[in-house]
Amino acid sequence: MLKFAQTLFRRQPWAQLRFPSTGFNIVGNTILFEEEQLDEYKRGIYCPVNIGDVVASKYQVVGKLGFGVTSTVWLARDLQFHAYATLKVFTRDGMADNEHEIYRTFSQGSASHPGRGHVRTALDIFTIPRQGGYHRCLVQKPMWDSFKDLLNRNPTHRFTDDLLKAGVSQVLLALDYLHSECQIVHTDIKADNIMIEIEDQGILDAFVDAELSSPSPRKIVDGQTIYASRKFDLPRNYGKVVLSDLGSAVRGDEQQVHDAQPNVYRCPEVMLKMEWGYPADIWNLGAMIWDLYEDKHLFHGNHPEDGRYLTKCHLAEVVAMLGPPPLDLLERGSRSKEFFDEQGKWIPDVPIPEGLTLGSSEENLTGKAQRDFLEFMRCMLQWKPENRQTAKQLLNHAWLKSSSS
Repeated sequence: MLKFAQTLFRRQPWAQLRFPSTGFNIVGNTILFEEEQLDEYKRGIYCPVNIGDVVASKYQVVGKLGFGVTSTVWLARDLQFHAYATLKVFTRDGMADNEHEIYRTFSQGSASHPGRGHVRTALDIFTIPRQGGYHRCLVQKPMWDSFKDLLNRNPTHRFTDDLLKAGVSQVLLALDYLHSECQIVHTDIKADNIMIEIEDQGILDAFVDAELSSPSPRKIVDGQTIYASRKFDLPRNYGKVVLSDLGSAVRGDEQQVHDAQPNVYRCPEVMLKMEWGYPADIWNLGAMIWDLYEDKHLFHGNHPEDGRYLTKCHLAEVVAMLGPPPLDLLERGSRSKEFFDEQGKWIPDVPIPEGLTLGSSEENLTGKAQRDFLEFMRCMLQWKPENRQTAKQLLNHAWLKSSSS
């Protein structure tokens, strides 16, 4: 009887949509289009995906959201559960076994932790068989724009006090969950990877309606269709902030000594090649916050003559900002002797920038507001990893709780 009742009240799957086969713009062969611009595309390692396709017998692709070096991203309708999802379809071998394991580990953390909802989860992971090999597909909840997109939309290219504090607080909740519950170091905290959740279902419906009524421009290359990416409309209300992309994440309870992090956000222990862990994320966060609020990098690491990023140029800026590193820290780094002598004196041919300090670099605040902000930054930007505050400690910092009025 119970089985009969379950069958009787089970919702029927959504019907598949029929997308136009005509009425779209064809991009000329002389134009390099979307992922075609990347060297990886020329290697033939991208998975062919077409709008209207149904993959894994349940996800119908309804439009393209974007592309990157290792994947293309699509909006899909989950026909079985009457919901929308994003499909991140990786190039061959684009999703490493380590990333798969990280997402599995993440799901084992406490569901009651307030930071869990601020990390983008994997709803499903499966493989798509294609000629030449298999492609992994990561299924996630759709998100609106990233913090980088918000910066680009803002004429001042910087966050207001209230937006910054609200966003940073939620990112810290996410980091506390990753660090304390999952033993995961993110290693790639940047504005592109901080997303805003979609609360308004109408945005998703409007995206599909637009694809049906005005099909995306496209191009055929060697029999494979490349589609133009389509953006979501502006939401009526912003959802919560979500830390995304665990593709570079590593275990925090295992020894890590490899190179990591975006260049301008690299922490001293990574640059000096010493063992690193959770505090690397805290330094990364601090340097990124500066970008959001000041509309400029705190550190650049560019050689003055040719503009190349070099570790010695980056470290020279850190010395200018924070003073010389402690000797006991240098003893722990296998590259320390390239930059400092036994007394901790700077030895490269790149000079320490003069007059470069945190205070002189901050240009938007005065008085107590500036002092409080810089004090918050110094809780994250410390030479010694053990001297940086944890995500949980930073959540209680006075600057985050202060009013901008």
